[in-house]
Amino acid sequence: MFADRANIYIRSGKGGDGHVSFRRELFVAAGGPNGGDGGKGGDIIFVVDEGLNTLSEFRYNRKYCAEDGGAGGKNNCTGKDGADLILKVPEGTVIKEAASGKVIADMSHENRREVILRGGRGGKGNQHYATATMQVPKYAQPGQDAKELNVLLELKVIADVGLVGFPNVGKSTFLSRVTNAKPKIANYHFTTLNPNLGVVDLPDADGFVIADIPGLIEGASQGVGLGHEFLRHIERTRVIIHLVDAASTEGRDPVEDIRTINAELASYSASLLDKPQIIAANKMDVLYGEEADTVKEKLCQAFEPEGIKVFAISAVSGQGVKELLYYVAELLKTVETKPQVFEREYFEDPSIDITLPYTVEYNAQDGVYVVEGPRVEKMLGYTNIDSEKGFEFFQKFLKDNGILDELVELGIRDGDTVRMYGLEFDYYK
Repeated sequence: MFADRANIYIRSGKGGDGHVSFRRELFVAAGGPNGGDGGKGGDIIFVVDEGLNTLSEFRYNRKYCAEDGGAGGKNNCTGKDGADLILKVPEGTVIKEAASGKVIADMSHENRREVILRGGRGGKGNQHYATATMQVPKYAQPGQDAKELNVLLELKVIADVGLVGFPNVGKSTFLSRVTNAKPKIANYHFTTLNPNLGVVDLPDADGFVIADIPGLIEGASQGVGLGHEFLRHIERTRVIIHLVDAASTEGRDPVEDIRTINAELASYSASLLDKPQIIAANKMDVLYGEEADTVKEKLCQAFEPEGIKVFAISAVSGQGVKELLYYVAELLKTVETKPQVFEREYFEDPSIDITLPYTVEYNAQDGVYVVEGPRVEKMLGYTNIDSEKGFEFFQKFLKDNGILDELVELGIRDGDTVRMYGLEFDYYK
């Protein structure tokens, strides 16, 4: 079965915790700190695999976790880095944040490898926190937490053929016949509310991906119904098949149906009419003898002078379907493929849980202001203070959480020292 969508859970590796230990050395307080650093957690990495054409692998396993980093050891031993987890996907896979639907990465064209979640940074051992005023540091930095995300994988770019037509003309039935896709089928308008993708496999010919575009109506280009959503999908296709109700079971003229749809395409984007078109006159099994010939001749006279080939088919019985598919396969060989890349829309939220407690106190013995607590510890584990963005986030954290105001209330002055676990800095307003 062709799989074009998958919801999965991914988690990077947690950074290993720093270690607290002391060496035995004469005349050195408590032997001196020698706790090693924790190892970095593994990354979640997506790569394009040319040998894949579906997302079926992700239908059976929905949870993917990279390896955690190892904890630091004594004698300044660094913990082992966690192994990265590499997930292989077919070209054209768009990775989205599941809740918002925002694009994280488009695995197509030049983008063959993308780090989606980075592993947590390893915590520093207590050897890093020895100072003139704190020669026996009993604190080691915890490893940075793992990052987790629910993502939606969608196979988009390889939709070669767009199947369009008015509601209830048989597009879903046609797709279910020529591919392994299983769209919902019922006898009422707008049964299909989302595009359905399926792969057409042909003996002795190149296969292709066909997309069932939900039924269009007049005014779709102006956003009537879900028109804009439908038309965006057509933009990604290389060839358009118009499926029409040749038997006029709902009283519409098939020629007028095609004219109406083309008018909507042109109104939305004139370039859509530059795509090669094919007409599939469906439900021919309902017509008999001269009536069937008359309908086909009418369509041929109207559109073949414009270079649009007409095929008489029945999605139910299979009449004429094989000939149509082989014609499409040959036509696709002549159509130039233009790259289309979906830009990144989702960015990780670095916010810290404001319900976590913290304390701000003055240590008269050391002459420093001490800020501690789970909220502060989590922030330090998350933030790379050495980077420009990390330092900006650090400053914003102090201000937004009221820590700077509390320091002022305690009487802090320019040049005074502030200590946050193993981090010390001078305060300046």
